[in-house]
Amino acid sequence: MVHYLSSVRAVENAVGVQIPDIARIIRNLMMGSQFQHDHIVHFYHLHALDWVDVVSALKADPKKTAALADNVSNAPFGGTVYFKSVQQRLKTFVESGQLGPFANAYWGHPAYKLPPEANLMATAHYIEALKLQAKAAKMHAIFGAKNPHLQSFVVGGVTCVADLTPDRIAEYLYLWKETQEFIEKVYIPDVIAVASFYKDWGAIGGTTNFLAWGEYPLTDKEPDSLFMPRGVIFNRDLKGVKMALQEKVTEHVIHSWYEGKTARHPYEGETKPQHGDYDTRKKYSWFKAPRYEGQPCEVGPLARVLVAYARGHKQIQEVVNSVLKKLSIPVTALFSTLGRTAARAIETLVVGKAIEGWVMELVENLKKGNVKTFEPWSMPKSGMGVGLNDVPRGSLGHWIEIENGKIKNYQQVVPSTWNLGPRCTKGKLGPVEEALIGTPVADPKRPLEVLRTVHSFDPCVACGVHIIDPESNQVYKIKAV
Repeated sequence: MVHYLSSVRAVENAVGVQIPDIARIIRNLMMGSQFQHDHIVHFYHLHALDWVDVVSALKADPKKTAALADNVSNAPFGGTVYFKSVQQRLKTFVESGQLGPFANAYWGHPAYKLPPEANLMATAHYIEALKLQAKAAKMHAIFGAKNPHLQSFVVGGVTCVADLTPDRIAEYLYLWKETQEFIEKVYIPDVIAVASFYKDWGAIGGTTNFLAWGEYPLTDKEPDSLFMPRGVIFNRDLKGVKMALQEKVTEHVIHSWYEGKTARHPYEGETKPQHGDYDTRKKYSWFKAPRYEGQPCEVGPLARVLVAYARGHKQIQEVVNSVLKKLSIPVTALFSTLGRTAARAIETLVVGKAIEGWVMELVENLKKGNVKTFEPWSMPKSGMGVGLNDVPRGSLGHWIEIENGKIKNYQQVVPSTWNLGPRCTKGKLGPVEEALIGTPVADPKRPLEVLRTVHSFDPCVACGVHIIDPESNQVYKIKAV
């Protein structure tokens, strides 16, 4: 969905069309649903097992686990019998020799700190989150026809006018409410509970600069009306937050397997593969190296929360300050792997609460007879446009140049390119490279600590690099060494 939205925004910018309010609201609802679903899946199913020792849960006392869960959260599930049944299911997995979804982790690693009862609670919530995310995904289907690849966005607006009925809106609200309750009663408490055992990670895995294009326009005045604001922060200076301008973006390829050495703005970007040996002194990555004013910038939940916090976003400030107080940690702890993980939960809560207001805005517009969902437009002979949005993984941009009514050049700079890119012309490290420096590793053969930081960025290599063989369409298996 996220590239879908960026692409239509890029063309809208190039052809000069302003979408109707109803279309803007529907797009916000779809993106908000994406955040709720994506962040829940990331924490529980892609990142939690970096902190939670599932096998240790077999040693837990279900009665004590139930008491812990009652103290930590207000989950609609729990009790001694419930946790005992989860433990038994887990025992069956372990005894079979096939851990299923829990197979790939370093069980028993000395870096795990949670007691058995906390591990059992988190494992149970992992399973509950699997059920919940399937329901949350349905929100996209209501106004988008399907998930994950929505069908209702078009240049000029949306096509779901037939779905703007009381029944469909009520269905969306029902799913939103169940998802938001899980976020408030399970996700947020779990993050705080896990973080309380890993406070030392508030000083590990940090970066220096942060960029957010912002998201959720509340009017047609962008970027001024963005609910999650646009901005850039250098050297962790929250007081020095500035407006971010796409004109200041360049992509470097000096250490990437592409032709050329010149840093280019995406409008002038080229993507001409030129593979070579893996040599960190020369070229060593398929990712390009995006820079803002020549500086590497972390993008994603932490960048968005820091920019919002620095710009005085009331809801973000309230939740951030509450979490910092509960954990008894300073605001500087946000610049870390722990802060990155907490920020993802914080913005999920805040964006989730905002969704209800957007639904009410939709209802009020419909009551007034404002049902326009599309603005006609025509293709110009030439034009240039940019589509910016901030997606769950971070800042995303599409740039298009039109010539003779056709696409002349099209470039994307995606979140994982920002975060996972290599060094640039000036030798400055990419954000993940920087974040891994100084990471304590208890067992080099089982680098769990490295995974914690890398996973906290929610990396997606497939988003940033596509490799195909146009001759045979053969699928290749690549081994990282």
